[in-house]
Amino acid sequence: MKHRLHKGHKKGPHKPARKPDQAHEPGPQKAYKRPTLYGFHAARAAWLNPERVIEALYLTEQAVKGFEETVQEGRSLGLRRPGPEIIDKARLERLLSPGAVHQGVALCAQPLPERDLTDLIIAAQGRGRTVLAMLDQVTDPHNLGAILRSACVFGLHGVIQQKKHGAELDGVAAKTASGAAEHVPLVDATNLTRALDELKEAGFFVIGLDERGERTVGEALAPHTGDSARIVLVLGSEGEGIRRLIRENCDVLARLPAPGPIQSLNVSNAAAVAFYAACGS
Repeated sequence: MKHRLHKGHKKGPHKPARKPDQAHEPGPQKAYKRPTLYGFHAARAAWLNPERVIEALYLTEQAVKGFEETVQEGRSLGLRRPGPEIIDKARLERLLSPGAVHQGVALCAQPLPERDLTDLIIAAQGRGRTVLAMLDQVTDPHNLGAILRSACVFGLHGVIQQKKHGAELDGVAAKTASGAAEHVPLVDATNLTRALDELKEAGFFVIGLDERGERTVGEALAPHTGDSARIVLVLGSEGEGIRRLIRENCDVLARLPAPGPIQSLNVSNAAAVAFYAACGS
């Protein structure tokens, strides 16, 4: 049976029906660089650090007002900074690692200028009391960030770690450090034993934190409370602690006073207690 055409209709090639939203399909999305730093405090400290080269600033609409003061402060300091780019929250989260707590703020920033051990030694010659920390195989970026934060709070003058077996100062570490990565020099040393030799030659007294130490940290620090004292606090990885060769190269091994039923702390918490003992009033 033949179908009859309604009056006014002509035969022609079939055209598929257009989807209702076809006329509103978005064009190609803007290409964003992957951020290297994120989170309000980490981004603010980097933004205001004249040693940082900032390539891009991404803000969600909700974060624009909260970061506006930082942007203006950077301008008042004469820092060369790019204009903020507004980005959708979901798009920003796709650019970051899963679970990253970004608070609507992220930066594309070049790494900080590299510093070496000589820089720390020379700087110590121009000041009075100097306290450094050395990390032996502390590989968790969260621990590195927490240690940098404590080092900044208690006024340490630098942190040294092994280049090959240390944590990377990435977005996770910088976020955990809450801005301290911009203030505390982090030095990657090829060989920690040789680094200790150089520090001892420069007049540093080396205290290794070890729960088996015969003295407490306070007792080990007591002879070195003067304004010209130079101290290195060595912390090892959780579980293994300080490796044998480095432990043997310490001037003294000291423990934290631990009268409770648990005798050890997470390395970042132990660092905070030791830093306070060395630098606190």
